Amino acid sequence: MHPKLFTAVVVALAATMALPSAMAQASDESQPELVGRAVLPAEALAAGPPSGAALAGVRNGITFPRPSQPVEGFSAVVAGRHPGEYLAMPDNGYGAKATSADFLIRAYYVRPEFKTARGGNGTIAVGRQFIEFRDPDHLIGFPIVNEATQERRLTGADIDPESLQRGTNGDLWVGDEFGPWILHFDATGRLLDAPFATPGGLMSPNNPFLGANPATQPNSRGYEAMAINPKGTHLYAALEGATVAETGSTRRLVFEFSVGDEAFTGRVWSYRTEQPGFMVADMWALDGHRLVVIERDAGRGLDAIFRRVYVVDLKAKPVNGSLVKSVAVDLAAVPDPDLVSLPEIHAGDVGLGNPFRVTCESVEAIHPTSGNKLLIGCDNNLPNTGRNPAVADDTELIVVSAPALDDQP
Repeated sequence: MHPKLFTAVVVALAATMALPSAMAQASDESQPELVGRAVLPAEALAAGPPSGAALAGVRNGITFPRPSQPVEGFSAVVAGRHPGEYLAMPDNGYGAKATSADFLIRAYYVRPEFKTARGGNGTIAVGRQFIEFRDPDHLIGFPIVNEATQERRLTGADIDPESLQRGTNGDLWVGDEFGPWILHFDATGRLLDAPFATPGGLMSPNNPFLGANPATQPNSRGYEAMAINPKGTHLYAALEGATVAETGSTRRLVFEFSVGDEAFTGRVWSYRTEQPGFMVADMWALDGHRLVVIERDAGRGLDAIFRRVYVVDLKAKPVNGSLVKSVAVDLAAVPDPDLVSLPEIHAGDVGLGNPFRVTCESVEAIHPTSGNKLLIGCDNNLPNTGRNPAVADDTELIVVSAPALDDQP
């Protein structure tokens, strides 16, 4: 064969062999895609008194007590005061009443600079201003840690806030697990009403009004998820897990609450998880009847296998008595063709690259941003591990495009 012809054949063959790899890296506009990621270090602190005395010692590289208030991971995220800013709320602190009495309940104004295909450093700035939840008017109805103080700041031994929504007048509505209750605060964090108890007398073991009665809702299975419709007239609060009476089932209850009447309406929907041990982690109203819902397993790191975003329609005819679900994003395998999740922050980080995996145990914040994009946030359950088996988990915020949302009616 003529040398020039041989060279041309080799070049053509090489190009053909490289084609599948190039195609694999190309973006598929019909599939979800990781378009942004930002990380807040686990060590991040805000102003305030020391916290974490009950955890004294070194745990996964974090020394307790912390010298001030840890920012921790985020259980809920809503819009902030300006474009690009968000109000992010941690939960009760260290996972239990007994360990969280010195953790102050707050929501922080944060500004992520997402790493994207076009740049960005992937960091999260935490503003000095924050909302601190408190009960100066003695409305909560039971003794709190800071009972005798004037401000009566609420702590992780008083309430366990897991979901957050803002009303049309700026008021804040919080879904709590200790009751489980819906709590109503003004825009500054001042409690405005006594806790709104769950219909049917559902109470967790941490409910201070339980007395000698048996709990009817398991511990840490209260209002993990709560949406508000765009008009601000109704909340939709979902129990994270089954009731005690339905232990081992896949049924999760979604209650409707009238904001104007400040009362539950009596309307209840049934949401079924894929497995009895899976949890409803957060949800958001896309419009007057459609919700996006995070459903997850209890895994972390490489054991985090199941975590999906579904779309449900409250107006659609139920199937077998439950809301119909359609998958929008599989958070255990998010395409990352531009490799925005790399490089690793700690040696040994897992779940990065294409596909990207959400590895935190508690992925429990969802917030639509623009178009079909979803902001997803992690509660790092400080000082638990997740992304890396050797160090405490950082707090991650990601942005995922979800083309399936465009296909919904």
